[in-house]
Amino acid sequence: MKIQQKHVIESVANALQYISYYHSPDFIQAMVNAYEKETNQSAKNAIAQILINSKMSAIGQRPMCQDTGIVNVFVEVGMDVVWAADLSLEDMINEGVRRAFTNENNPLRASIVEDPLFSRTNTKDNTPAVIHMKVVLGNKVDFIVAAKGCGSENKAKFAVLQPDDNVTDWVLKMIPTMGAGWCPPGVIGIGVGGTAEKAMLMAKASLMESIDIQDIAQKPNPSNLEKLRLELMEKINNLGIGAQGLGGLTTVLDVKIQDYPSHAASQAVAIIPNCAATRHLHFSMDGSGAATLPEVDMSVYPDLEMDYSKYKKVDLSTLTRQQMTQWNIGDTLLLTGILVTGRDAAHQRLKQMLDSGKGLPKGVDFNNKFIYYVGPVDAVGDEVIGPAGPTTATRMDKFTDMMLKETGILGMIGKAERGAAATQSIKKHQASYLIAVGGAAYLISKSIKKAKKIAFAEMGMEAIYEFEVKDMPVTVAVDTQGANIHVKNLG
Repeated sequence: MKIQQKHVIESVANALQYISYYHSPDFIQAMVNAYEKETNQSAKNAIAQILINSKMSAIGQRPMCQDTGIVNVFVEVGMDVVWAADLSLEDMINEGVRRAFTNENNPLRASIVEDPLFSRTNTKDNTPAVIHMKVVLGNKVDFIVAAKGCGSENKAKFAVLQPDDNVTDWVLKMIPTMGAGWCPPGVIGIGVGGTAEKAMLMAKASLMESIDIQDIAQKPNPSNLEKLRLELMEKINNLGIGAQGLGGLTTVLDVKIQDYPSHAASQAVAIIPNCAATRHLHFSMDGSGAATLPEVDMSVYPDLEMDYSKYKKVDLSTLTRQQMTQWNIGDTLLLTGILVTGRDAAHQRLKQMLDSGKGLPKGVDFNNKFIYYVGPVDAVGDEVIGPAGPTTATRMDKFTDMMLKETGILGMIGKAERGAAATQSIKKHQASYLIAVGGAAYLISKSIKKAKKIAFAEMGMEAIYEFEVKDMPVTVAVDTQGANIHVKNLG
């Protein structure tokens, strides 16, 4: 039988839609295990939000994370495969990406920019994908379709070690430097050997494997590689970074390692993390039609609800800097009132306008408000906004002093750690930095009651919005005195 072009396109599109709102059962089970044993209340709360968000996304069939990722595809093509197609396989895959990301019922956020050195223009449909192809024996085509968020992708590490250097020592040195922007708990993929690009590719490919570390722990005679996985898992979790960098028992759910023969004088090593929105799906095509995707067993999701009993309600319309001095790192808050959003490109435009003396865009008022670092998914149906989880705040550090000095903001909401200079500026201006849970975007969007674009609408996800929120859950990460929750947990 011939493999039809339309079936490849349909299968890739369906797979990307599927993984935007369904976690794999092995991930859910690993997260449930982490939740049940967690003793750090802040971390336990973060894990709970991720699990609740996952179930909500599965039911609503809307993205679990606002960063619907850069598409990664691994393809193994059988040598005996016959095609009925007038597009290349790469073009078929990209057409599947295009259809998935522009689906009217569940549009996914387009994050890919072309001309990356200069104009950085959004391609509007999230193409092209990053595709890795391999020709193998057989008469079928095997696909792994993944969506990789940049919060985790940006934390990749690579080094060429000396042949006698200790890989475990290097990994344990690197993990804290990755911060919390990769949204732990997740999976760490490691590639060792080959050449630079081979090590990176192995690290990425290892993340496509199922979470099975608990099965490995039960084996009577694990291999040397399996022993190393167990050792690294224990030592990484003992670092105490924990969920969202809030501390606790679980930073990683599994450690994956692939290796390859290398030059005698070299030991290439790569690390790539997978975040709490780990998204990948495996399927095969043999010419019989579009791929059949796995049925979802909703019973794998735990019966959890948000426990707001320990949260402090905050009315943003009357909040003062004096009131914020009563907040301490680790405090959990429920925000009600007006937020103004802004990400990387918006901050850059604001800087240009302020530097040139033009002032802020018409209709944008940050005074006595919080800025929320977010690039939401477009709304569908009767939604106010699509999934709207936080982006990594560290990228905005270089703009923090400007924003605090020039716009009158009370503080910022994002995810992950702030650097020393940004923390000092927050202290200087008696501001606050709050974190929302990365990987809980659909849950967070339900606390947004009104949303409108107020500036830079042409910039897509980088536009500035005004959100009216009710009981939006956040945690104090840097308080007005400059205490920083992540410094304690990340070192």
